Amino acid sequence: MIMSRIEAPRDDATGTLVDRLLAGLPSEAVLTDPDVTVSYANDMASFCEAGTPAVVVLPRTVEQVQHVMRTATALRTPVVPQGARTGLSGAANASDGCIVLSLVKMDRILEISPVDRIAVVEPGVVNATLSRAVNEHGLYYPPDPSSWEMCTIGGNIGTASGGLCCVKYGVTAEYVLGLDVVLADGRLMSTGRRTAKGVAGYDLTRLLVGSEGSLGIVVRAVLALKPRPPQQLVLAAEFGSARAACDAVCRIMEGGHVPSLLELMDRTTVKAVNALAHMGLPETTEALLLAAFDTHDPAADLAAVGALCEAAGATEVVPAEDAAESELLLQARRLSLTALEAVKGTTMIDDVCVPRSRLGDMLDGIERVAEKYSLTIGVCAHAGDGNTHPTVCFDATDPDESRRARESFDEIMALGLELGGTITGEHGVGVLKKEWLAREIGPVGVEMQRAVKAAFDPLGILNPGKVF
Repeated sequence: MIMSRIEAPRDDATGTLVDRLLAGLPSEAVLTDPDVTVSYANDMASFCEAGTPAVVVLPRTVEQVQHVMRTATALRTPVVPQGARTGLSGAANASDGCIVLSLVKMDRILEISPVDRIAVVEPGVVNATLSRAVNEHGLYYPPDPSSWEMCTIGGNIGTASGGLCCVKYGVTAEYVLGLDVVLADGRLMSTGRRTAKGVAGYDLTRLLVGSEGSLGIVVRAVLALKPRPPQQLVLAAEFGSARAACDAVCRIMEGGHVPSLLELMDRTTVKAVNALAHMGLPETTEALLLAAFDTHDPAADLAAVGALCEAAGATEVVPAEDAAESELLLQARRLSLTALEAVKGTTMIDDVCVPRSRLGDMLDGIERVAEKYSLTIGVCAHAGDGNTHPTVCFDATDPDESRRARESFDEIMALGLELGGTITGEHGVGVLKKEWLAREIGPVGVEMQRAVKAAFDPLGILNPGKVF
């Protein structure tokens, strides 16, 4: 992570702000020590500026969040909402003189209803904690970002995050039924529902999902759940080229198969995972495709998909024999980004999603970019939905290599748009991709989105400088 040491300013304005906050918050919820507040300045994105927070607040109740927002409105102070800060776009980065509003202490699971198949949670609940809790009731919460052991539901909602199971079960937005949101002026608004159906009024719930804290502060969420599926089994297929692996993906989807997971790791990623964890993955492969099924007869499904992989040119197809072997393969995929970070010490993780039919063109193009800029760029991908994560590995202490990393990152995003894709499939816009958002949606789209922002936040105090 590229950042410098920053310290919170101490002046009359800061003192007034802190005094006003303490009027409605316990002292332990208000942090002003610069050695502490500095640790809340950044998320995990590179090349994203961060400002100097005036104060960090950790509320535990809705009323405390309302007090923070009323204080911010009265003093015209910017507010930056945060979860676990595992984001990769700079959306949670502090701005100068802001209140960092960390919601990690609001971490209660308020309700799990097997009949209604919903969970009601506070924003600080960790994704994996919720998943394990609903499993005890025979239920399943599908969204599972790679950082699921750390990331929070509020952060997932803010960035509309995805995960490994999106190819079958979809992304976070499809599981958020309703929200309680504290608006910029401190009012509390409820959106959506807890029923299986509901179409009353504009869909403000869907609007707020993915808004990156720029429209309101989520303080409660009603989430849809699924019945817990059978234990999935995983197949690993080796290919002599990334293009052949992408051809297999197209054959699988065209054939009507519904895998619970369809993931791709290129040769650079496979080698990085082996170097980090000594997992014994096949380093002679150019691309490793992982397919999983959680059906009642996963072995039959894997056999059918294995045949399609062989028809596409797979050099080796190995189905897992049991759940333990399957989990080992999935662990390798989850380690991909951590392993690539270890290659040079710093990474820029792109998040370009293209139509599945153009996935091969995308990977070929990324390889050309890597050669052009003389950089190591590993790719892991949610191949089943075309969401690629090209990861640029570089030495942050080398100015020329850092420049080339940034230029390659931009070229990859341009390639994604050229192929009919989008600049972000699940990480969000934040600071990193503001200019590219404007290119993707055009001037009229930007104008309308800014109008929505102004309706929710007329003073512009909610996460300023993000998205636009």
